[in-house]
Amino acid sequence: MGSTGAEVPVLLVRDLLVEFGTGDGRLRAVRGVDLDVRRGELVALLGESGSGKSVTARAVMGLTEPGQTVEATEMRLSGTDLLTSTERARRALRGRRMSLVMQDALSALNPVLSIGDQLGELFRVHERSSRRVARRRAAEMLSLVGISDPGRRVDQYPHQFSGGMRQRILIAMAIALEPDLLIADEPTTALDVTVQAQILELLDRLREQLGMGVLLITHDLGVVSEVADRLFVMYAGRIVETGAAAEVLDHPRHPYTRALLRSVPQAGDLGRDLLTIPGSPPSPAQVPAGCSFHPRCTLAVDRCLSERPLLELVEVGRGAACHRSEELSDAAAI
Repeated sequence: MGSTGAEVPVLLVRDLLVEFGTGDGRLRAVRGVDLDVRRGELVALLGESGSGKSVTARAVMGLTEPGQTVEATEMRLSGTDLLTSTERARRALRGRRMSLVMQDALSALNPVLSIGDQLGELFRVHERSSRRVARRRAAEMLSLVGISDPGRRVDQYPHQFSGGMRQRILIAMAIALEPDLLIADEPTTALDVTVQAQILELLDRLREQLGMGVLLITHDLGVVSEVADRLFVMYAGRIVETGAAAEVLDHPRHPYTRALLRSVPQAGDLGRDLLTIPGSPPSPAQVPAGCSFHPRCTLAVDRCLSERPLLELVEVGRGAACHRSEELSDAAAI
């Protein structure tokens, strides 16, 4: 489903570090993250809330906050060096070559402007289109994301659309200029199951139709299993497992991934207690020594308490950061 490895990745990130200034000093939220997304590929970044997923996305987009620092060995968008780009150049890239879809569609849309005005502004600003042309293009985008009667609805306001429709409008705004990279940050949160499926199907269709790379940020394993080509599992600001989505979900090589899978309700579990991961993810200010997951891990040994495992190749196309990943390769251990 993805592109060939010979192509330049749409997104290439190496050794990403993100820190925030606090009253007690510097707080590191993202710790040495490597990511890549190829053209036409949908890559999922999976983890619990607080793992650093959204911070990673905003760092890639160049959306930093006061007191925040972003460092990396390499960060490129289709070959363009994002680390050496000026803030003005990064602003020009946002929307045209990379876009971000947030989860709260109602807050993201301006309630006093029509959808046509908000969508059309992209074409007026970036392509110098006339208002008439911009309105027509806006209606075309509504049609592309599956909103019926776009010629009429383009003049309506956000409150006149359902939550799922507003999410489709945000996606339409993100892809209007056909970017190389679309980052979708929890785009199905707070939507019912049927609408979630429709949004995922839409993202899957658009990445194939437009040939863009998609980085899907989620905590939902159901979402991942439906559409992802590859998977990066994140915990406490680090990537702990990566590989083809089907392989990672069928045969996890990290205890955290395995625990996430076991905590998902199954049809045959009726009447049984739901398995949970004990404890909570660590605060970025209190990440334990050694493996960050060891306080919650049922497989932890003494080495895990003092020595941080590196993300290493465990088989072709698979990486895991676990001292016991070889044992997890045995199906009997799952």
